[in-house]
Amino acid sequence: MRHWWRLLIILAAVIAAYGVYLDAQIVKQFSGNKWQVPAQIFARPMHLELKQEITIKEIVEELELLGYRKVRHADDTGEYQLKATGVRIQRRAFHFPHGQESEISVDITLANGRISSLRNLKSNQALDEIYLEPWLVTRLMSSGREDRMLVNLEGVPPSLIKALVLVEDKDFYQHYGIAPLSILRALIANVSAGRAVQGGSTLTQQLVKNLFLTNEKSLVRKAKEALMALIIDARYSKNEIIEAYLNEVFLGQNGNTGVHGFGLASLFYFDRPIAELNVSEIATLVGIIKGPSYYNPRRYPERVTERRNLVLRILFENNELQRNEYEYAVNQPLNLASGASLKSGKHPAFMNLVRRELKTVLTDPDMRESGLKVFTTLDSVAQRKAEEAVTAGVKAQQNRMKLTQLQSAMVVTDIKSGEVRSIVGDANPQYQGFNRALDAKRAIGSLIKPTIYLTALERAAEYNLATPLTDEPIKLKSTYGKMWEPKNADKKFRGQVTLVDALTQSLNVPTVNLGMEVGLDDIASTIRRLGVNEPIDIYPAMTLGAVNFSPMQVNQMYQTIANNGRYIPLHAVTAVLSPRDKPLWKFSTRGEQRADLKATYLLNYALHKVTREGTAKQIRKTFGDINMAGKTGTTDDYRDSWFSGFDNNILVTTWMGKDNNEPINLSGATGAMQLFIGYQKLQQPKSLVRRYPKGLGIAHFDEASGALSRPGCANTISVPAILDALPPVPKTCNGEVRGPLKKSLWERLFGN
Repeated sequence: MRHWWRLLIILAAVIAAYGVYLDAQIVKQFSGNKWQVPAQIFARPMHLELKQEITIKEIVEELELLGYRKVRHADDTGEYQLKATGVRIQRRAFHFPHGQESEISVDITLANGRISSLRNLKSNQALDEIYLEPWLVTRLMSSGREDRMLVNLEGVPPSLIKALVLVEDKDFYQHYGIAPLSILRALIANVSAGRAVQGGSTLTQQLVKNLFLTNEKSLVRKAKEALMALIIDARYSKNEIIEAYLNEVFLGQNGNTGVHGFGLASLFYFDRPIAELNVSEIATLVGIIKGPSYYNPRRYPERVTERRNLVLRILFENNELQRNEYEYAVNQPLNLASGASLKSGKHPAFMNLVRRELKTVLTDPDMRESGLKVFTTLDSVAQRKAEEAVTAGVKAQQNRMKLTQLQSAMVVTDIKSGEVRSIVGDANPQYQGFNRALDAKRAIGSLIKPTIYLTALERAAEYNLATPLTDEPIKLKSTYGKMWEPKNADKKFRGQVTLVDALTQSLNVPTVNLGMEVGLDDIASTIRRLGVNEPIDIYPAMTLGAVNFSPMQVNQMYQTIANNGRYIPLHAVTAVLSPRDKPLWKFSTRGEQRADLKATYLLNYALHKVTREGTAKQIRKTFGDINMAGKTGTTDDYRDSWFSGFDNNILVTTWMGKDNNEPINLSGATGAMQLFIGYQKLQQPKSLVRRYPKGLGIAHFDEASGALSRPGCANTISVPAILDALPPVPKTCNGEVRGPLKKSLWERLFGN
């Protein structure tokens, strides 16, 4: 007998030591970061403010994307209600980069295409601005191929906890991690049925198996599971255990990625946050736990409906549902979402840029897989429309021109902020390979011309929009001593044209003459000032675009032009928060005035004329009174077709060509510009408005000589000009007075 006691003591000591070992393992994982959580990538939050130019349609598109439900009376979070003059929104709470914002009921009123009032309905206070929470674009997967979205107990509907406990572990709040009677009942049921029909594991045991153990079926594993469950129950509260379970449980498969936890499952199956699920939807998720493959609601809706109704009946029988609530819930359809909101690989070209920026923002690769919240500049609605425009535009051109393997790219940016709104890097927008928007460097053709004209216009004493430029045959010595004879696209020479007409009509010969006058090195310097740091070969042909830039680089160049000469680096990432919403990084680069404000205004005036009466005049025909600006670009033998254009808010750069550099026989106007038009047709373009800078005014010039003239004289043109740089206005129309007028003695003495 003495030996048995000794054996029992030794066994107890071994078990105790093993328990200490297991306890150390549990504490290490359970008390730290239990899971490797993917970084969440958010689109830009929609910012609504007083006097903002926007339509109800644009607001509703954003709400639909965010999964808001259209109702007659918006009373619950995540609902919206259309009114005659606007929209009422029950906006969700969200932790933005600028801080936490709580749920709010807001009334938005529009008048004449602008927001006329914003009102907090609860406090009845007027608001200046409001943000809608950003759309979750995608999640950067960890190597474990598990995906989850962590929730805390406070953010979970109480009915979910009740349903979970009643269905999976009725005695959860009474036992100590294991339930011997439940195990015994399950054993009897399984022996009677001759197969496994009932499980005896508690929620704590299920959590242990998922967190620490494998699916091996053995007595040793089961004993280890029970011992660990006892340790966890002794060390942690019931609330901590059930919160961990809510985040760990496996609830489905999204492609080759497992969907873990109720937070992610709510989005995966219903496209809504867990707090907004109704009791029927909660019962569906609880029902899936028993077998996510067998009860896959998208494959086996009948099975899932039956299982859901069983969960609802358990809630009813335990007085958690009234009879009318129960009867209503069991008669509801499953109302499943498509699952597209969590589809991986969305918007690959844009996400490619995000990943590149994150590598510079977060140098530690482990941080990129630690549940970070990454806020980007993506306009999800604009991205879908860009993808649609490129897909339809390329298909139309291939059919019209009998082309194959035609490729394309599009970059859309916000002019004032430099934020990238959308990127398409392939004719197939879902292609995840070579990103032409960022990496295809092609000759840009006439898109370079505005940099030449800007270089000239910044020399206000020498050049203005009315300056005459020579348009006659020329020969220049180019690379390797070869002679170069540039010609206009129509092979005609006009003798002389004004500077503004040369740019409006995209004439080559006057542009080359102007470029040689202002200097090739100065043009290269202007390009660098506008934001392109690509090495440039200095030779005459560069004046007609014999330089290779990517669509992104071109967009950066035109963003500075469209932003009145103010440079802001294009960017896709605006902020990064830790899993606990602590700010880790924020984009803070301030704009820099890199081109003369007045000269840039004159250039944009000419680019506006391009869309009214120049090479891009189809834009005026298409959009009527909506003012825009832009420039077409075509390279030798029609190998590349380019267009950069902008309205009041956004800049769009488009390119079409072939990867093998074969001709596509499309000019900038007939090719790339059609993508711009297709995109703007899907948008709500805002008419271009630019304020006159101080020191600018309308001046009158003799059309033939370019000399300053008086208003009302014959054969003159009237254009904006930098007034301080002009000589005094002549007193006659025939140009007799060319220089400063002689002042009288009175004027010389008193300056009058």
